[in-house]
Amino acid sequence: MTGPKTTLGKLSLAGAMIAATAGAAAAQPLTVVELFTSQGCSSCPPANANLIKVKDQPGVLALSFNVTYWDYLGWKDTFGRQEFTQRQVNYEPTLGHDGPFTPQVVVNGSADAVGAKPGEIQSLIAASGHAQGPDVALAGGKVSIGAGKAPGGAADVWLVRYHRGVVEVPVARGENTGRTLPHANVVHSLQRLGRWNGQATTLPLPAAGGGLSTAVLVQTPGGGPILAAAAN
Repeated sequence: MTGPKTTLGKLSLAGAMIAATAGAAAAQPLTVVELFTSQGCSSCPPANANLIKVKDQPGVLALSFNVTYWDYLGWKDTFGRQEFTQRQVNYEPTLGHDGPFTPQVVVNGSADAVGAKPGEIQSLIAASGHAQGPDVALAGGKVSIGAGKAPGGAADVWLVRYHRGVVEVPVARGENTGRTLPHANVVHSLQRLGRWNGQATTLPLPAAGGGLSTAVLVQTPGGGPILAAAAN
């Protein structure tokens, strides 16, 4: 027979285990590093290499967004999508630029650099720190966003599907003719899931296909700062 003290002890232990599990399920605060790159840009390979160096760093979500505006030079980027180009275009006014360029690294949606010099991306990560927004967790086919302050009253919730790891792409034409270019954590799709207004929110996550990994970004609209992020 179990006595009252023993029962209370077991209940306390169970409560501690539940709390620990809940804490483990909460997403680690992330620094989001976006590289806007192109297979048709001869200046991009050093930035690609720098992103590879930081992609496995704890607390860093590194993503390669391939843009389309250099396709006219003779090589159509195999990963390029117009929505990735538009994402970069949206950033430029708030970052103080007249228009997009490659390579460009944007950290947490609020600071940028070319990213091609040795250590340049790492320095930007160190200066920017983690996104300081609500808790975000991915589990059970859903994304859960905790309560917090939404600048301007609402933020966009973006679903990113990407190929985790490094892929080598042989380039047959254009400025990088004859080169094989490595890419880290290549983004394949970008979709707005909904909005977050500061209240605790749960949104369904569509199933991922093709072996792709998932990231969710909570971001100020119009190319503003990233408030929080999670990845599986």
